[in-house]
Parts: sequence; structure tokens; C-alpha cells
Amino acid sequence: MACGMTLVIIGGGFDLSVGATFAVSGVSAAWVGLHVDPYLGLAIAPLVGISLGLVNGALITWLNVHSFLATIATSLVFKGTAIVISDGRLIPVRTDDFSWLGRGKIGGIYIAVIVLVIFAIALTFLLTRTTFGRRVFAVGGNEEAAILSGIRTKRVRIMTFAIAGLTAGVAAAISVSRISMGQAAAGTGLELQAIAAVILGGTSIFGGAGAVWRSLAGVFLLALINNGFNILNADPFYRDLTTGIVILGAIGISASGKNR
Repeated sequence: MACGMTLVIIGGGFDLSVGATFAVSGVSAAWVGLHVDPYLGLAIAPLVGISLGLVNGALITWLNVHSFLATIATSLVFKGTAIVISDGRLIPVRTDDFSWLGRGKIGGIYIAVIVLVIFAIALTFLLTRTTFGRRVFAVGGNEEAAILSGIRTKRVRIMTFAIAGLTAGVAAAISVSRISMGQAAAGTGLELQAIAAVILGGTSIFGGAGAVWRSLAGVFLLALINNGFNILNADPFYRDLTTGIVILGAIGISASGKNR
């Protein structure tokens, strides 16, 4: 999810609905996996994610509103949709055909890790070796200049939100497969963790600069903080406090760099 969020932030936007997208994708996968087919359920999650991402991008560009405000609104709609799909209940899918993605291994390596590596490499290539990637940097760096250069900025923004939705859908498929259960409350707070990881990795909150590998480093740093406090059996308050201070420091460094 942080990999997909990287493209959105580099393009000058924010997506606060990826946690809700995660929830809708997860309960959709579980419902289809329980009532139709487990393999189809896992395939549905990314499709739901990219569809909701396209909805976000379309609303932001057509209504010409800031992505921060638009995605707050859509997150509420998506959360309500997840509750409607699940009827406010847990959706258990306890079959091997459904749990292989989250628990299975290939050559001793979890399939989920392989999926992460594939997505990280693919998005890195997309961002650094394609015309679309250069346009994302251009739009985030100076949208007016990008428009004058002939770049279809609205299309670029829609695609970044679609990619963020896709990554949320894939993450939901992995998560619901691992625990063999879909729940509407899943994904709460994940959008803030994803944004925090991207910012900690050094991607500019003002857009126009960043990298996927940096966001992965931010994810590992957050995991290091959480695991360290768990090992020390420390009060969760201090863990959140430390995480917040680290994020504030990263934002301050980013802001000072922008001012220079």
C-alpha cells in the first residue's frame, strides 16, 4: 500500500481512503470466496481496489477538489459499503483454496513476500523508466508547467489513484487470505501508516520527488519501531509517541528542503 501511495504523493495528492478501500476489497473477497469460489474471491479484491481508486481519481479531477478532502469523503462511503457487504459481521472462509495466498510458500519464501517484491520492482520501473513516471514527477513538481507542456494532468492523477487502489486491493487479498476472514473494520488506520512510511522514506509531501524503495525503507523503519517496543514489552503509548516524533522529524526535514 505504501508503494502505491508513493505515486499518489509524488503526483501531488493524498489518498486517505486506502484503508477503507482495503476493507471493501477484503469483505468482497471473503463474500465471493464463501458463496461463489475461493479463487474468484481473491481475484475480485484487486479489481474492487482499482475500481474504487478510479472513482477517487475521477471525483477529484472532475469536481476539481483537493484530494485530501475528497478521499476523506469517499473513505466514509467505502466504509459504509464494507459494512453493507458484510452485514456488519465477520465472513469466515476456512478453505485451503482461499488461504494459500496469505500462508503459502514457494521455496521457503512466503508468497506474500514475493508479491511485495514484484510490485515494488514493477512500480519502480513504472516510475523511473516510463513516460508515465516522468509525467507523475512533472505533475507533482509543477502542475501548471506540466499543463503548459501538454501533459494531460487529470489522466495522470486518475492513474495514480487507480494504482493506489490496486495495491490496497492486493494487500486486502493477502490479508484476508492469511486470516481466512473478512471484516468491515479491517484497514482502520492503514492509510495513515502508509502515508507515514512514504514520508519517513523521504518522499516529499509537496510532490515531485520520491522513490518506491524509500517508502519500503519507511515501512521497515516503522516495523522496527513496533517490533522493538513489543520485544521490550513497553507501554503502547510510548511506541505511538516515538513513531509520531519520528514522523514529525521527517516532515520537518522535508519542509526545510522545500524551503531551500
